[in-house]
Amino acid sequence: MGFAVFVHRPDSIYDDRPEEQYQFPRQYLGRAQAAVGDWIVYYEPTKVKHTRAYFAVAKVATILEDQSAPGMYLARIEPGTYLPFPIEVPFILTGGQPTESGLLNDENKLSGRAQAAVRPLSAVDFNRIVTIGLEDPDLALPRIGSLLTGFAEEQLPFEVERRRAEQLISRPIRDRVFRTIVLRAYDQRCGITGFKFINGGGRAEVDAAHVRPVEANGPDIPQNGIALSGTAHWMFDRGLIGVADDLSILVSRQINDRDGVEALINPTGKLIAPSAPHLRPHPRYLSWHREHVFKL
Repeated sequence: MGFAVFVHRPDSIYDDRPEEQYQFPRQYLGRAQAAVGDWIVYYEPTKVKHTRAYFAVAKVATILEDQSAPGMYLARIEPGTYLPFPIEVPFILTGGQPTESGLLNDENKLSGRAQAAVRPLSAVDFNRIVTIGLEDPDLALPRIGSLLTGFAEEQLPFEVERRRAEQLISRPIRDRVFRTIVLRAYDQRCGITGFKFINGGGRAEVDAAHVRPVEANGPDIPQNGIALSGTAHWMFDRGLIGVADDLSILVSRQINDRDGVEALINPTGKLIAPSAPHLRPHPRYLSWHREHVFKL
């Protein structure tokens, strides 16, 4: 087992669903197999201001040959392990050094390994990327180990790197990360009512609701989340309100105060969702909620 980097682009020609699977050609099979049972970091190259970012972590459950595409393989992600970073981690750190120190050659320059779509990741680099990605003031996560980039790989205690990995499956930590990402996407505003209430302590009075619950294998990703006020969250979880694929808000016929509920819905009659498509609820999760939770 060992850590690795999987390179992914939203416009990829491959059959990638980062929270579920990663498709890759045979040439990377050995590197991907080495990560089975361990954690990988997703990295997305982007042309925006010529920056690049590490954006999530996940654990590889198994590698399968893709029966629908000769010469291709699928890395299946262990359910419940995919976790986006509240802070995207840059490819180059302040000072000009790459975040992946393992990409440097003997001349202290970037090697050809930086172009590989699947590549091994040292424990030091994994710890650095995850720590930076989760180092959000809204999270206040426990700190373990140092970010001193001068450490050599053998200087990072094994128990420290593993404790960092174990944090990634902690439900309290995942809940805090999910809340931070979803509330930031919705500008701390309830998607149903449109209300934005901030209490005296500066905390938003709104919840990050899973569309498909964690207990039903719903992932902790923004496409499976909606920012909802307490009342809207209660009604959504009990199937009294739902959301159509076009984001129209649905009201159950079984509700006993339809006029009161409709008065809470924002004037557009649609979910006030983030403008960025990758932050909006995905139809597959909305459909699951309508089929399994929403009461017609």
